[in-house]
Amino acid sequence: MPKQVDHEERRRRIADAVCALIDAQGLEGATLRDVATRADVSMGAVQRCFRNKEEMLRFALGHIGARVTERARGRLVAGPAQSAASTVGHVVGEVALLREEHRAEARIWLAFLAAAAVNPALAADLRAGYTDLEGLLARLVAEAAPALDPRREARTLLALADGLTGHVLIGHRTTAEAEELLHAHLAGLWREH
Repeated sequence: MPKQVDHEERRRRIADAVCALIDAQGLEGATLRDVATRADVSMGAVQRCFRNKEEMLRFALGHIGARVTERARGRLVAGPAQSAASTVGHVVGEVALLREEHRAEARIWLAFLAAAAVNPALAADLRAGYTDLEGLLARLVAEAAPALDPRREARTLLALADGLTGHVLIGHRTTAEAEELLHAHLAGLWREH
C-alpha cells in the first residue's frame, strides 16, 4: 500500500526550509535543489508542491507572515483582561520582531520586503498581509482611544514597527532602545487622547 502524504504538512516543511535558507543566505540562496535537501524531500516532491520557485517563495512568505500574525493574535487571547492600549503595544511588539528569538524571522521578513520592491507578486502578497494587520490594529486603536483616527494610527504603527525591525537588525538600535521608542510613541498616543 502506498504511503499517504500530507501535502499541506509537506508544503509547510518546504516553507520552513525556504525560510531557513533565506535566513542563512538571503533570498537567492533558496534554490529548489537546496530547498529539497534542507526539507529532506526529493526535487520532484518540491515540484509537485509548487509549480515554480516564485510560487514556493510566495507560499513561504505567507507562511512566515502567518506565524507572526498568529503570535500577535495569540497576545489578544493570552491577555484578554489587559487594556486595549496595552494590547496594541503587545501586538505591535510582536509585529516588530525585536526580540532575539525572532531575529531570524526579522531577517527573512526584510529579505522578502526587499525582493518585493522589484517583484509585483511578492509586493501584492505583502500588501495583503499589511492590510490584515492594519485592520487588526485599527480595531484595537479604536477601542483604546476612540478620538484617534484608527486607520492612520495603525498605518503609523506598522511603519514604525518595520523601521525599528531594520534598525535593530543592522545594529543602529539595540532591542531595548527600539522597545523604548515604541513604548514612548504608544504612551504619547494614549496621553493625547
